[in-house]
Amino acid sequence: MTSTRFEDYSPPIESMDELLSVFRKGEATPDQWRLGTEHEKLGFHRRTLRPVAYEGPQGIRTVLEQFVSRFGWEPVFEGANIIALTRGAAAISLEPGGQFELSGAPLPSAHGTCQELTQHLAEIREISEQLDLVWLSIGRNPFIPSAEMPWMPKQRYAVMHNYLPKRGSMSIDMMVGTGTVQANLDYSSEADMAVKMRVGMAASPILTALFANSPLANGTPTGYLSTRALIWQHTDPDRTGILPAVFREDFSYQDYVDYALDVPMFFIYRAGHYIDCAGYSFREFLRRGLEGEQPTQADWALHLTTIFPEVRLKSYLELRMADAGAPDMICALSALTRGMFYDTTALEEAVLLLQKLTAKELPALIHEAARVGLRAQALGRPLQAWAQDLLAIAHGGLQRLNACDGMGENEVKYLAPLEEIAATGRCRAERLLDDWNGAWHRDPRMLLDACRL
Repeated sequence: MTSTRFEDYSPPIESMDELLSVFRKGEATPDQWRLGTEHEKLGFHRRTLRPVAYEGPQGIRTVLEQFVSRFGWEPVFEGANIIALTRGAAAISLEPGGQFELSGAPLPSAHGTCQELTQHLAEIREISEQLDLVWLSIGRNPFIPSAEMPWMPKQRYAVMHNYLPKRGSMSIDMMVGTGTVQANLDYSSEADMAVKMRVGMAASPILTALFANSPLANGTPTGYLSTRALIWQHTDPDRTGILPAVFREDFSYQDYVDYALDVPMFFIYRAGHYIDCAGYSFREFLRRGLEGEQPTQADWALHLTTIFPEVRLKSYLELRMADAGAPDMICALSALTRGMFYDTTALEEAVLLLQKLTAKELPALIHEAARVGLRAQALGRPLQAWAQDLLAIAHGGLQRLNACDGMGENEVKYLAPLEEIAATGRCRAERLLDDWNGAWHRDPRMLLDACRL
């Protein structure tokens, strides 16, 4: 989801080329390529373990105000409510259940991601210690039923709350109870976009398994290692999952436009308000308008933020299949992405590795990856073996890119937690379950103390 601000006036859409231009404008030469990392965390009151509501002296609004007064962030308002913050190219936004999301600035390497993350965590810890709050970076809220979660006062979420349950049985769980870490990457051309999108889609079950970190809901094991991934498969089939067209060799910007035009809309934005048009396709909007309103370029940009495939195309690509996790896992996703996609040899190797994984088997494979992690089988091989191959490719890519920090260390070091998971075949969710059923004696406080940011 997003905190992007949309202005009241935007030029009307007059040609198909204007729909395509969003993607063409994202093209960048390799020397301009950057990484963006987004991650969500769930807030709890330390003493009661209850979720953090928007209002109140220990509420989300207070946390946002503290970021403004202490650390120089700029507030973004919707009416009288602060709903987001910006500082430079970075942003902090609110997900429906109060999940706090850092949308990081575009940065040259995983070193920058880790530095940015370190600063962000230091700031939120300073604020939270005073307010007696703690934050958990995990793929699914492990304690609180979705029906008991607070809702953030953002107009767009009211529309989604009304519409999505008609499309998926777990859509409310997705909105208020899940957390992800997401990597954003650049492309140089339409062909480069297509290759990266295809590799990202094909790698989705492997990444789901590697980053699985959500085995609990309502204080009970769910039978899945990534409950977040399961939830997304029951959210809205019109706008989630795998795009079969991506696996055609001639996949193009136009193919993605055609897909997006037929995804039902949620809303348009006029005069400071979101107008509910849920279920009405953008293609229909282009043909007939809507209650006197004609589609604008801002409407199209807004619509693109309401589509949630495993890899999403905007003016950059978003990899969306990883559970939120500990800081080392957040850094690891940035390094893995850079090593896989930004080194030419590594990308070619990834294409060869993943070329037999197609749209037909991927949904079932993602489901199995969510359930049993690296033990899932793809084409007769466990995902553990696929993960080891993919990490070796990323490792080689990072060595060739050879971006070193001030200590002379390569980004390869950030792959260590993933390489350990792939070597043992056991993801973070499995270790969490071991502790939950063992040393923690199923005590939520033990989990929160052990996993807090």
